[in-house]
Amino acid sequence: MLVLRSGLTRALAARTLAPQVCSSFATGPRQYDGTFYEFRTYCLKPSKMNEFLENIKKNIHLRTAHSELVGFWSVEFGGQVNKVFHIWKYDNFAHRTEVRKAVAKDKEWQQSFIPNLGLTDKQEIEITYLVPWCKLEKPAKEGVYELVSFQMKPGGPALWGDAFKRAINAHVDLGYSKLIGVFHTEYGELNRVHVLWWNASADSRAAGRHQSHEDPRVVAAVRESVNYLVSQQNMLLIPTSFSPLK
Repeated sequence: MLVLRSGLTRALAARTLAPQVCSSFATGPRQYDGTFYEFRTYCLKPSKMNEFLENIKKNIHLRTAHSELVGFWSVEFGGQVNKVFHIWKYDNFAHRTEVRKAVAKDKEWQQSFIPNLGLTDKQEIEITYLVPWCKLEKPAKEGVYELVSFQMKPGGPALWGDAFKRAINAHVDLGYSKLIGVFHTEYGELNRVHVLWWNASADSRAAGRHQSHEDPRVVAAVRESVNYLVSQQNMLLIPTSFSPLK
């Protein structure tokens, strides 16, 4: 019995002294607040992009009366064509539930959106948190956006979060592109991080990217993060005329 108690005491002591692994990508209850961002991607039928966007432009005020639209873009390059991408902000999940109920009862919005259903092939929805060390930025002038989606190795931010943060900050500190936000997926593909960048033009983005590839400070910061990377996809986004983020 004494031997058993002694072993149990040592095990409890070891557990108490074990370092707590904390990540700079904290989500859920460890967020500073419950605010999250809903990423919506609509794949449209060929040749229906203009018709879809015109319908949305005329009626988007009906939808934004219920919750905040962060940005709305058409996809220029990267992945499937005839695609639109938009981000909505919610205070918490209860807020989103209230909004969805209100939208369902809004006959004017529902009737205006019905024509768009026939123009859409599929929809994808992700729920993301803005990481705690990043705030949502707004550019001072119009430009183009790049959404870079990183699929990281299983294990979560406790494994790769700090290295990823250093890689992003290396780009920010050296001014090769303007960071708009870093989002960690809560619902959707797990271990996925979306980074939204702004550039004055597609050409300035290309120039900054080439320079960063030759900058040893960026290369050194990125090298560590790459060890945890599974895949990466980039999309060039063009803001619509009704997008809050230009």
